[in-house]
Amino acid sequence: MSEKKGRPTPKRKAVEEQRVLKRLAPAATKEAKKLQKKQSRIARNAQREAYMRGDENALPPRDRGAVRKFVRDYVDSRRSIGEFFLPVIVLVLFMTIVPVIQVQLAAIILMYSILGLSFIDGFFLSQKIKREVRKRFPEDAAAGGAKGVGLYGWLRSTQIRRLRAPLPRVTRGTKL
Repeated sequence: MSEKKGRPTPKRKAVEEQRVLKRLAPAATKEAKKLQKKQSRIARNAQREAYMRGDENALPPRDRGAVRKFVRDYVDSRRSIGEFFLPVIVLVLFMTIVPVIQVQLAAIILMYSILGLSFIDGFFLSQKIKREVRKRFPEDAAAGGAKGVGLYGWLRSTQIRRLRAPLPRVTRGTKL
């Protein structure tokens, strides 16, 4: 038989309160709070800069790996219709305000045509990406590590180049 511990078992409520107090550990003084906020801000900024640079450790799981890095570079090395979709939508918004029916109709036609072209471009881009990934990373493609790369590349191509995260590492026209 085991020996007794010599004290009563603490109530669950008391144990949970102690755990919460240990976890929070608030700063005691105003200076300590300011220092804690400053350190937190510096850590967040460092994390964001690492993410924007594309450091592997700072990336979320969906962006990690050599395959995803290649897809980002592949998409960033070319122009796509999808990256012009948002600016065109802003133009369409202003065109629909004009009280001339022909301008409004042209705006709607422009919007749907750029949307359709974006989908077509995205489909072909997705096929090219899948083909290149199978060729360059056969072990990852066979193991299922290249799953979803076509959609990943297409979604990146629909973002305005300057707003992509992580930032593009290659210039347009770069041969990969």
